[in-house]
Amino acid sequence: MSFNVSSGSKEVKTIPARFKADKDGCGDLHILRFYSSYVAVRDGKVVDVTDPYMEYCPLAACFYKDIQNADSLEATKETIKKIINEKITKFGVFTGNRELFSENIAIPYGASEILMFAMRQGLIDASVVVCDGAGTVVVNRAEVVQGIGARMNGLFYTSPVGRTIERLKKAGCEVVFEDAAIDQIKGVEKAAELGYKNIAVTINALMDEDLKEIEKIENKFQILITVLTICTTGATKEKIREIEKYADIVWSCASDPVRKVVGKKAILQLSRKIPVFVLTQKGLDLVSGYSFSGQLIKRLDKRKQYILDSFKEGKRIEVGNFEGYLREETLPVRSKGEPRLLKNKTGYMGDH
Repeated sequence: MSFNVSSGSKEVKTIPARFKADKDGCGDLHILRFYSSYVAVRDGKVVDVTDPYMEYCPLAACFYKDIQNADSLEATKETIKKIINEKITKFGVFTGNRELFSENIAIPYGASEILMFAMRQGLIDASVVVCDGAGTVVVNRAEVVQGIGARMNGLFYTSPVGRTIERLKKAGCEVVFEDAAIDQIKGVEKAAELGYKNIAVTINALMDEDLKEIEKIENKFQILITVLTICTTGATKEKIREIEKYADIVWSCASDPVRKVVGKKAILQLSRKIPVFVLTQKGLDLVSGYSFSGQLIKRLDKRKQYILDSFKEGKRIEVGNFEGYLREETLPVRSKGEPRLLKNKTGYMGDH
């Protein structure tokens, strides 16, 4: 099957040619990334999977045992297809029946989990996130932030699903574009125009979103915006420098360059295998809502570096629905259990 996706994102345009489609003529089409493969979904089922360039992911190995047992490239692709089809069946993603409300922690240090807790604590009054079938959405309810994000992988393109958009609007969300476009910068500006004063936004590192624009919006409206950068595997050197300068919290995914460049500048590292790096006071404030020891996290000395992980060293604190240990460390702290790309892949877009 052949697609012809057109998008404003330079990175999306690098997706293999068979995913290219005209937005007005392709009908129902969604493109996400899972285990480094781009996956196309049409009419509620996976129709294509590109070759993965990941060898190992601890998160995938934990949740999806079959992916580590696959003994060939084609077997891995078939497993990816099976996993996404099961998500469609179980959680309704990419359909009008998708799960939109959840209060359960799916991933210990997931972006939606941190946003959910921060919203519950009143640390933010809106989140700008991406939902399949709706694109960029402004959300002001904690259970909807988690409902959208708990099972969502990196989404690069989506087409409108009327029932999903209708249900989101009924839940009080602002669907920014009726054609389900993804533009987080415009989403933040819309949230500011709606009167929200403390906004968090998730931004896919492979989408062509200029993080400098966030700072301009913040100054224009005199509000606070916390930037969460996700999906960093394959980010360019230029994008990583931009992330280092403008992001508040960064998910390192399978990016060795992010660990080396961004991790070195972090105040706080969450977890070891797939580290999340907190770079600013705004980032610390947001993460503080995830812990009953929030004041301790808020007041960390920004001249020092810390790690919060499961190793039983340092101060024990409750985080989400589990326990962690906080202590000083020189960052980044590496792990033998980190994600691994295939040996001839570097982790930079254009090098794989």
